[in-house]
Amino acid sequence: MASSEPAEKARLGQLSEAEERRLVAAAQGDRACFGDVYERYFELVYAYVARRVRDRPTTEDLTSEVFRKALASLPRFKWTGAPFGAWLIRIASNLIADRTKQAAREVDMPLDEQGSSSTARESSPKLHAQQFDFEAAERSAYVIRLVDDLPEDQRRVVRMRFAEEKSISEIASEMDRTEGAVKQLQFRALQALRKKLTTEDTEESERKKL
Repeated sequence: MASSEPAEKARLGQLSEAEERRLVAAAQGDRACFGDVYERYFELVYAYVARRVRDRPTTEDLTSEVFRKALASLPRFKWTGAPFGAWLIRIASNLIADRTKQAAREVDMPLDEQGSSSTARESSPKLHAQQFDFEAAERSAYVIRLVDDLPEDQRRVVRMRFAEEKSISEIASEMDRTEGAVKQLQFRALQALRKKLTTEDTEESERKKL
């Protein structure tokens, strides 16, 4: 998306309350309309899960489970003043916490102090915590969309380096490039992302002044 367009159109989940209510009401009245909910919030949920799981198969599995659970629970959904996306994030948070506890039980090892405190924070029902997670996930989803706009080679390097956590040498081997070429592609990609994010933040600040 071009940086000259209004930043709010590039950010995800930025529907007005009235628009969100119409979207959710349609899905509650007709399950076939849930596809619109899925399309609107998929990147938001995926970004939130990916930042905490850092494993693509597990991220995809958990994201699918979030929407499966959301569809099953949608008839009981009630508005509380928080964005609908925050409800999805809470579902994701609970699923991640359950997965973490299950993994700890399987290896017969208690959660470490950091893991316990992280789970407690993510499972907190407080509105401000939900809002923080929603905004952080929204930001990550926006970055994912920017990555999709990069040239193919740069996009591949960013995804392998940061999503798949591969080393420069592994990427070079897979892409049949030198390590120097891979580093250059990574530099150019990050430079382009930084420029777009800086432009978007500047536009956001200018709008707040109006």
